[in-house]
Amino acid sequence: MRWDALFEDLESQFAALQDGDLYGEVAERIRAEVGKITLLDRLRGAVGTVIRVELTHAEPVQGELTRVGNDCLLLEGEHFDEWLIPVAALTAIHRIGPWAEPAVGAIAAKLGLAYLLRGIARDRSPVTLFCAGHNGHPITGTIDRVGADFLELAEHPLDAPRRRSEVQNVRLVPTQALSALRRR
Repeated sequence: MRWDALFEDLESQFAALQDGDLYGEVAERIRAEVGKITLLDRLRGAVGTVIRVELTHAEPVQGELTRVGNDCLLLEGEHFDEWLIPVAALTAIHRIGPWAEPAVGAIAAKLGLAYLLRGIARDRSPVTLFCAGHNGHPITGTIDRVGADFLELAEHPLDAPRRRSEVQNVRLVPTQALSALRRR
């Protein structure tokens, strides 16, 4: 009888050790998998959600996250305005939820900041730029050109079309200085 109790005790100790080892191994695997998730994966998991982002050199922006590119995101604002935000300009993101989603397909890999800026330049849409070094003062106009690491903005009032007589200045802006772009 005492042998039975001893074996039962040893078996329960062994089972507890195995459970502890298994728990530790599962926890370590979970930590390793979470360590592979990127900020862009988390943002892709929040597409369709209303989020709030804090930015360098611009006021916070709130809107529905509609797309995530390879280095930027698109928000649809409350007043039917669109926001193109470089990931490098993000300082915090709120209301994102716990989900993550990896990038899928070749199209997702192409949707970068320069590609989207070129689309806006083709549309000739008037925009407002929020950039580093402008003390929080936005710049309005139309994007004329987009290079590998810059854009050229013909500065004019938003309510005026891009005409030579309306252009006050043509400004070269390094894309790394861009905090956000708003298009209405």
